Amino acid sequence: MPTYQYKGYNPDGREISGSLTADSLTLAKEQLRQQNFLPSYIASKESEPDKGFAGFMRRRISVSLLAMFTRRLATLVSASVPVYEALHAVQQQEDHPALRSVLERLKNRLAEGATLARAMAAEPAVFNTGYVAMVAAGEAGGALDTILERLADFQERQEEIRRTVSSSLAYPLLMALVGSGVMLFLLAFVIPKITGIFSDNNAALPFLTIVLLKLSSLIQKGWWLILLLSATVVFVYRRLLRQESFIAVRDGWLLRLPLIGRLLQTHILARFSRILALLIKSGVPLLKAIKISSEAVVNRSYRGVLDEAGLRMAEGGSLSSVLEASHLFPALLTHLVQVGEKSGNLEESLETAGRSFEKEFEISVTRFLALLEPIMVLAMGLMVGLVVIAVLLPIFELNQLIK
Repeated sequence: MPTYQYKGYNPDGREISGSLTADSLTLAKEQLRQQNFLPSYIASKESEPDKGFAGFMRRRISVSLLAMFTRRLATLVSASVPVYEALHAVQQQEDHPALRSVLERLKNRLAEGATLARAMAAEPAVFNTGYVAMVAAGEAGGALDTILERLADFQERQEEIRRTVSSSLAYPLLMALVGSGVMLFLLAFVIPKITGIFSDNNAALPFLTIVLLKLSSLIQKGWWLILLLSATVVFVYRRLLRQESFIAVRDGWLLRLPLIGRLLQTHILARFSRILALLIKSGVPLLKAIKISSEAVVNRSYRGVLDEAGLRMAEGGSLSSVLEASHLFPALLTHLVQVGEKSGNLEESLETAGRSFEKEFEISVTRFLALLEPIMVLAMGLMVGLVVIAVLLPIFELNQLIK
């Protein structure tokens, strides 16, 4: 029997807290009412968040974990198992504490008479707006199992793309980390001992050696200042992220970056096309599907165009005309959307566009990384070469003086 933690007020108005056991959240509330307590907070003990970094990792529900849950639930629902029993069965098999807590809360809401979509809508950190809208459309159309299968397929595909990019970036990131560590070690410990010999003898040092000595001294004596500046930059950046104007400027700047901007655009277009196609195919009305797709597209530049598309379509306009007027959407996508609108198969056209952009994104990532690796090797070679030259130049000059 689950244990529930509660806070509230007794008949005298004093604040109270404690715990009780009950078969469900509804029965727990009923127990408190019978004792004339007014609860202000009540939740299962399992659902209480852990604190600290370890707690954050335990609370985090990844896309792959959510996709696995969706697949299991779809399998049970397609076998004509009632949703409540299906959730109970999935919860019994689930090892992740955070997801088990979420499933417990979903079961409690279903027991109180809520639909699955409404129960999921109360967990926005786990189930986003698109997920909830598709589940609601599946429940209304009697095709919940099919919708859940499509959701699982989409999530697994997104996770596959993320893993491909992460694994491809692992080697360049490791190389950058090791290279930076080696340079810091050389500047902080090795260079001062070697070049200090010349500075102690009041020898005239080359400009490159002087710069290297200054940099080494800054790292040795001013490391705290570097850390303070870094922390200040992070703090200011996080504060600026609360301002929509700054986010809009940042997103527009990211799209204009060479190479990276093109990669980001392709990824956004692939995600938008896939999500919109999935929502339309699941029975979500087009205007609502565009609104959800706009929220799923994080970049504010694209979100502005999609918000305008929703307004234009509400006035009788077409999606293709709005996308065609924006330079952010390529001709391939606008043409496919136009064909889909005329033929009545918009979701098929969007799926075709999504597959095309996903393929282009994967090829572009491969090319970008193939170019990035030799550039990083060259950059590391240049940095080490400069250090070696800065150390050897005074030695060569000293040899010339001795001769």
